[in-house]
Amino acid sequence: MENVKKLTAIAVAVSAAMPLLANADVMITEYVEGSSNNKAIELYNSGDAAVDLTGYTLARYKDGATTPSNMVALDGQSLAAKGIKVITHPSAVITLPAGTDTMTGDLYFNGTDAVALMKDGAIVDVVGAIPTPKDWGLNVTIARKTSALAAATVYNEADWETSAIDNFSGLGSLEGTTAPEVPAFSCAGDTLIPIYDIQGSGDKSPLVPEGKFESDTEVTLRGVVSARGESLFKGFYLQDVQGDNSPLTSDGIFVFLGEAAPEAIQPGVEVCVQGKVKEYFGLTQIDIKADKKFEVGAKGDVPAAAAFAVTEGESLEQALERFEGMKVVLDAGSEMKVSRTFSYDYAGRRNNLMLSHKAPLMKPTQVYPALSEEAVALEKQNRGNELFVESDFKAADGVVPFLPDFNAETGYIRVGDELKGLEGMVSYSYNEYRLVTTNTITPADIVRGMDRTDAPVVAEKGDIRVASFNVLNFFNDVVGGDANPTGSNRGALTEEEMLLQRTKIVNAITAMNADIVGLMEIANNGFGEKSAIQNLLDALNAEQSADNAYSFVEIAEADKTDGKYFGNDAITVGMLYRAAKVSPEGTAFVIETPEQHAPEGVASRDNKGTVETSPAQDKYQRHSLGQTFKVKDENLTVVVNHLKSKGSGCLEDWINFDESRDPADLQGKCNAFRVSAAKVIGEAVKDIEGDVLVIGDLNAYGMEDPVRVLTDYDATTSNRKVKTASYTTLAGQSYEQQGSVIEKGYGLINLNTQVHGADTYSYSYNGELGNLDHALGNESLAKRVVDIEDWHINSVESNLFEYGKKFTGSLEKSENAFSASDHDPVIVALSYPDKVEEKKDDGGAMGGLLLALATLIGLGRRRIH
Repeated sequence: MENVKKLTAIAVAVSAAMPLLANADVMITEYVEGSSNNKAIELYNSGDAAVDLTGYTLARYKDGATTPSNMVALDGQSLAAKGIKVITHPSAVITLPAGTDTMTGDLYFNGTDAVALMKDGAIVDVVGAIPTPKDWGLNVTIARKTSALAAATVYNEADWETSAIDNFSGLGSLEGTTAPEVPAFSCAGDTLIPIYDIQGSGDKSPLVPEGKFESDTEVTLRGVVSARGESLFKGFYLQDVQGDNSPLTSDGIFVFLGEAAPEAIQPGVEVCVQGKVKEYFGLTQIDIKADKKFEVGAKGDVPAAAAFAVTEGESLEQALERFEGMKVVLDAGSEMKVSRTFSYDYAGRRNNLMLSHKAPLMKPTQVYPALSEEAVALEKQNRGNELFVESDFKAADGVVPFLPDFNAETGYIRVGDELKGLEGMVSYSYNEYRLVTTNTITPADIVRGMDRTDAPVVAEKGDIRVASFNVLNFFNDVVGGDANPTGSNRGALTEEEMLLQRTKIVNAITAMNADIVGLMEIANNGFGEKSAIQNLLDALNAEQSADNAYSFVEIAEADKTDGKYFGNDAITVGMLYRAAKVSPEGTAFVIETPEQHAPEGVASRDNKGTVETSPAQDKYQRHSLGQTFKVKDENLTVVVNHLKSKGSGCLEDWINFDESRDPADLQGKCNAFRVSAAKVIGEAVKDIEGDVLVIGDLNAYGMEDPVRVLTDYDATTSNRKVKTASYTTLAGQSYEQQGSVIEKGYGLINLNTQVHGADTYSYSYNGELGNLDHALGNESLAKRVVDIEDWHINSVESNLFEYGKKFTGSLEKSENAFSASDHDPVIVALSYPDKVEEKKDDGGAMGGLLLALATLIGLGRRRIH
């Protein structure tokens, strides 16, 4: 076909006189999405007249969008009859045939973008479906077949042919736009190596020499296709259906093509391949990307999934290695528990689910002190006890691909559940074993580990109940709430989201039946009619009887920032109470917590021979709120806290090179800063008379330094020093210029540990459970504990059921209490029995019995001064 490169003078005159209407003869004939900036679009005019391209643009539909964004305007350009024009990225390294009509433009599309040729905003032609599947056009060249040279406003994949990355052979011509035909490969006469011999019994193939990542020579093998990989893993899986009957070697292997397998390669088809054995970042595979040496045979039965099990004495990692490349099914004998619900995997950058063997993972520093031998060992054990459940294609927001009926009422997945009958391919990437699912399950296939309860067991226990509840940024900005000191809204983005969030919180608090509720992460916008705490209170009381109505604790005017706020953060702590059950004694008090203000250059570190000086640090944390209540003539002081988060670094993290990574002690960033706060809180409550209960989100797990400082820490028995932060101030005055060593804790009792042991939890992060939310009591308070419960309505649930819609697509939400927040509420039931007036004859039988009972159950009385 003639390829005209320049317009004649006559063609120019004709073009100038043409009306500016979309010309059906102009179309896209090639799409190049190559390495780096190697991007190009080829246009063709199939008509017999030149076309003025004024008003034409190239646009992309970014990352699956359904509305276009312009890239290149073609105004001033023209396209000759039967002519081709190639538009390339300015930095593309692409060689074009001499005389090619070409121009450069800002082609910034990627492999998940459809590209359209548009005229005055209307589609003329398009390459790629709208919306575009994830990575549909990544690292490929796509050329229009010469048998389909007609513009189309809807993409038809059958009209296009795909070739490998950086194939520019067809650009500038309609000839040779597809990859050259490769002679048919045959396995005839080659020696076949069984798959199990390629896999071997170790964690890498015995055919890959030590110190290398691929075999010295190619191998030939034959197997039956067990699954295709088209997106996450591009190729197909082969299985030796006979196998060697050895539990130590895998009978399956992944064949890497670098692209989706041809249609002829389907599950059940016998295929022979030849290529090198490669250890690709821990995955044993056969690499045939370059030469595509495969021979397709007859179709038979699809290999059955093998029942997956971890044998006695082996780790999950070792078991998965035995099944690498095979299709497995999870059944009752697999004992695989959900340890993280469907959410974002920071390494793989995909939404997925994580399983562990026998039980969900526990945060090491929840049960053991930081850097103790036990904590180090558990951390290592946890990292080897993870299996990520993937789908080959990235699912839409709010969709769990292997559970089509995923929903908030009956089709939920909780930490501790088992997914019976789930099948998938055992693979490995991003330093984790992955199960790439090949089937779907229903809610009936979910074996519940610990199912939902409509109310906590502790809700009807004791004489009163005190709860701690982090309410996940409850802001009322979107309904006209007052502003906070920072002016930022961390909560709901729409009225619909805010009302849903409030309803879920109200339903949770109502079911908890607590008489005092400490709140964290409520908007710090004062205590007026338009405050978040008033908004929540009004909605809560609408669901209560008159006897159960709540009030909120308000700090004194002198303690308010700018006469309105509680501190300077966007969020704060709060407290609700039932006046019919408890009555405030005196005014609320504020425990100011330390700030860190370290000028630039106060510390240095040696970064591989270069001495670096520290940047300036200004770090803050929220103040604590205290209130004493009368409970049947006894004093109960409740202190609500929310310490500095683990995510943002302090001076000590910079010194230890931890500003952009998690510290090795597993306690998160700003640990010393939280210790400083714990010290101040401990000093503030140690001399309070009566019962003392310190509650809240301490952003520290059960055996981390801040909790130990408030409880039973003893330097003489510790494996390491616990220090406060340096360059701290308190109430505007210098507090500790250099961090101090803590010698002894403040003696509060961890009530959860006292009642249930150390392995309790209220929060889940990255697949590990632990308590960030605590209830710590003094000795007299601890004697009153009837029970304590972390009500698991949030930590074990999917965050897709939370109020925010940003990443949940069309998933329907529920007003139930589950996923009302990301932290579980902690509820403490306390005994405050009515006083029994003792008879003068206290030696009588009844008096002695009452005294014995009181002593037995630890209900000693304290005289109130």
